[in-house]
Parts: sequence; structure tokens; C-alpha cells
Amino acid sequence: MPSRISPLAITAFTVTCAAGRGRDAFACALQSRTSGLRENDLPEWLLPCQVGRVSGIENAPLPAAWAEWESRNHRLAWMALNEDGFRERALAAIERYGAPRVALILGTSTSSIGETEHAYRELGADGRFVPAWQHRRVHETHALAAFVRQALQLRGPSMTIATACSSSAKVFASAQRLIQAGIVDAAIVGGADTLCGSVLYGFNALELVSREPCRPFDVARSGLSLGEAAGFALLESISVDKSALRLTGYGESADAHHMSAPHPQGLGAERAMREALARAGIAAGEVDYINLHGTASRQNDEVEAMLVARLFPASVHASSTKGWTGHTLGAAGIVEAVAALLAIERDLAPGTLNTRHLDPACGPQIRIDNAQRRVRVALSNSFGFGGNNCCLAFAAGAA
Repeated sequence: MPSRISPLAITAFTVTCAAGRGRDAFACALQSRTSGLRENDLPEWLLPCQVGRVSGIENAPLPAAWAEWESRNHRLAWMALNEDGFRERALAAIERYGAPRVALILGTSTSSIGETEHAYRELGADGRFVPAWQHRRVHETHALAAFVRQALQLRGPSMTIATACSSSAKVFASAQRLIQAGIVDAAIVGGADTLCGSVLYGFNALELVSREPCRPFDVARSGLSLGEAAGFALLESISVDKSALRLTGYGESADAHHMSAPHPQGLGAERAMREALARAGIAAGEVDYINLHGTASRQNDEVEAMLVARLFPASVHASSTKGWTGHTLGAAGIVEAVAALLAIERDLAPGTLNTRHLDPACGPQIRIDNAQRRVRVALSNSFGFGGNNCCLAFAAGAA
């Protein structure tokens, strides 16, 4: 097992998803158990299902200076950057350390592929993209990080992580290593993914999309609800603010058992969770809350439930928050990291929304109801295709 790491202060964080724009709105939705899921009303992709759609993206163009970056994904990222004063906090950090000393590490699964879909539907007579869709920078996986880098005028290392659903969880691990190595003094991490045809029809082709709101860990679960979201966090040395929430550990694995199915015993996921505990220097019994991957797919939920029952005592409160947001794919890691941070900040352990009868595979750790309880340590699981697993450990700051 790895050795304990030096924790990092999380001095700012924000999220925008179907359940709310900004931390307070998201926390309010969690507290009131108000879901952001709704019938799919995206006019171009009328697949009969529930989606976690963020309202207002269509009417929120980017500032004119960045018109060449126009895409649904970048609009959502820009919306998130401007919530909770995050952009101002990020710019202040850049001023403090210098633009070359702040890293940017973002996760995404599909980037702006929705714009690429539009471009292919409107090919010119010569079979090429028409001028309106020839925004070369938009049609690449690194587009999100390139856009945010320009928007914040960053000059430090800039990376995109695309490991499916674990993408914007793994950004925290990469940031910790960069800061620990002395390459940078701070890091802006996060991610964004938006709904598009490739997402909706791709997951439907895998027979993973439910027509009803997703019911994680329910005995009668019928698949996932897809969503979109963006979020960011600012990581700095703990000396900057000893009272700030902390990243205390991370664990990563790539078991490569199957392209889309988890290892039947959850061995890769278990390794990620054990490594997160080891780097945080804590035992399983010290964890108060776990935000589970919990997609509401039959096999993934069963394996994760067995894994949690095997590793943690009954006192741990574990749940999936995808009933609020939908599965936001490459943005799931940052969304659920924020949920874990809010659990610590507000002493709120969310339950599992829409779920009525837990699968017998679940142990006592997995809860349906919210609990107002003290949360000092929280974990967040993100498990991606191909066995790309990540677990993050967060903790409260000094009193």
C-alpha cells in the first residue's frame, strides 16, 4: 500500500448541474431531496428517458471574444466558472503564484462532440465541414482545458484526463502529484460533460438507459439516467488556509477486466479504495460518508454494494447521488466530490433518491434516507469503463 500523502487545502469549489447552479442550490436540492431529473426534452435527441439537463445553456452564449470556442460544453463550463465566485478566486490565486505556477487539470468524456455531430449532419457538397462548423479547436478532446486555460489566462501545465466516468475524479490525484513534486504551487481541477446524441444513443445501445428516473441500488433498478454538469476546485498548500476542507488521499486503478463491465469481485475498485485510505492515513471505520458511483445499472451496483459491505463497518453512511443529477459521465467525479465536500461542510449525509427497496446485495452501509450527522471524513467513488477506477478521500480542516 502507498504511504500517507501531505493533504491539500480546497480553497474554493463549485458545481453546476441539473440539481442546481452553485453550491448552495445543490446543497438545498440534496437537503430537500429535490431531483433535477426530467423527461428528455432535447429536441434533437428525443430518446424516451429521464435526463439531468441544465436549464438555460441554449440561451447563454459565450462572450463575443471567445466565439471560436462556442459549444454546449464550453457554455456549461463558463457558467460553472462564474458560480460561487470561483473565477475570482482562481484569478486571485494566479495573481498570487504567477500564471506559470498554477496547473489546470480537467476531465471530460466526450468534450464538445455534440458540435462535431452537428458538423457531420451539415457536411458540404464536397464532404467537408461547412465554414460555420470549422472551429478546429472545438473538435478535440483537449478543447475544454484549452478553453478554460484561455479564459483564465493560465500559463502553467494544462492537462485533459479522459478515462470515462472517473475522468474528473482522477484530476485531483494528478494535481496532488504536481504540487508535491514542486512543479506548481496550486492547481485548478474539475471537468465538464454535456448531453448529446453520442451519449444518449451510445448508452442506449448498451441497454443501460432507463425510461424512468434512475433508482441506484434498488432491487428493481432498470438502468441509468444521463446528465450533464460542470464543476471546479482550487487546490493549494494546507498552509494557505488550515481551516479549509482537505484532499487527504486518492486511489487509482485500471483493472482492464472488461470494456464496460466491472470486475465481478470489484478487485480494481477495492484497490482504489484501499489506496485512498492508505494515502489519507485512516482506517475504514474512520469514514463517515461515502458517495458511491451507484449508476443504477444492474451489474455495477451489485459489485459496488458487495465491495462496500466487505470493506466498511455498518456505521458508515453510503449513498449514490445520481438520482439528483443523473450520471454526468466525465463530470461525475467533480460533481460527486462536491457532494462529499458539502457533506463535510454542512454535516449532511445524503441518501439515495428514487430508490424504494434496496437490493439484498446491499449491506447496512447503503442508505435511502438523508441523515443530519457529523461528517469529518468522506470518500467519493468514480468507476469508469475499462476498469479505470478512482477513489478520493476528503476531510474537514482544523477547527
